[in-house]
Amino acid sequence: MAKTLGALIFPGYELLDMFGPLEMFGMMGEEVEIRMVAQTSDPVASRQGPQTVVDDAFGDRDSYDMLLIPGGPGTRPEVDNPVLIDWIKAMTPKAALTMTVCTGSALLARTGLIDGKRATSNKAAFKWVMEQGPKVDWIKQARWCEDGAIMTSSGVSAGMDMALAAIAREYSAADAERVANSTEYDWKQDPDWDPFAKIHGLV
Repeated sequence: MAKTLGALIFPGYELLDMFGPLEMFGMMGEEVEIRMVAQTSDPVASRQGPQTVVDDAFGDRDSYDMLLIPGGPGTRPEVDNPVLIDWIKAMTPKAALTMTVCTGSALLARTGLIDGKRATSNKAAFKWVMEQGPKVDWIKQARWCEDGAIMTSSGVSAGMDMALAAIAREYSAADAERVANSTEYDWKQDPDWDPFAKIHGLV
């Protein structure tokens, strides 16, 4: 039976944050059912402009096997959107795996569900993200972090590396290698590989 992946979108989300990882999960074929989820059923515009059709509005489904939360400038207003934050807070405990990309970790942090857990985010926005969850164990130098049922990644392209690690976790290492090769993607398999932390003065 296919695992459902609920991909959360909101106005101003980052295209590659979302569709980079979805490319990887989409290569799993019938193993994964991808559902685009938003607060309403109206198409949602990304930071870059293109709009995405919504499969599920909040309340259409009770749970997903996996969740994917992107970042982008849209996270700034959304951290103060109680409807979206409450949805994440309700759905995350039901998912076997919740993944965030870039500043998507700020949205998850606002739920309180990752207090005390290891997490990371976009290094250019790290200070702001930390302010959204002061009790989170923020890791300044990491391509992605895994703590129980939570995986968080650094900025934008790091989401693809995390997605492949998630495929290895939820399916197999062979599947992850196959997907990386099929997409001709140079998979950074070391979660501690992070030159951008130094670039942005975090280490």
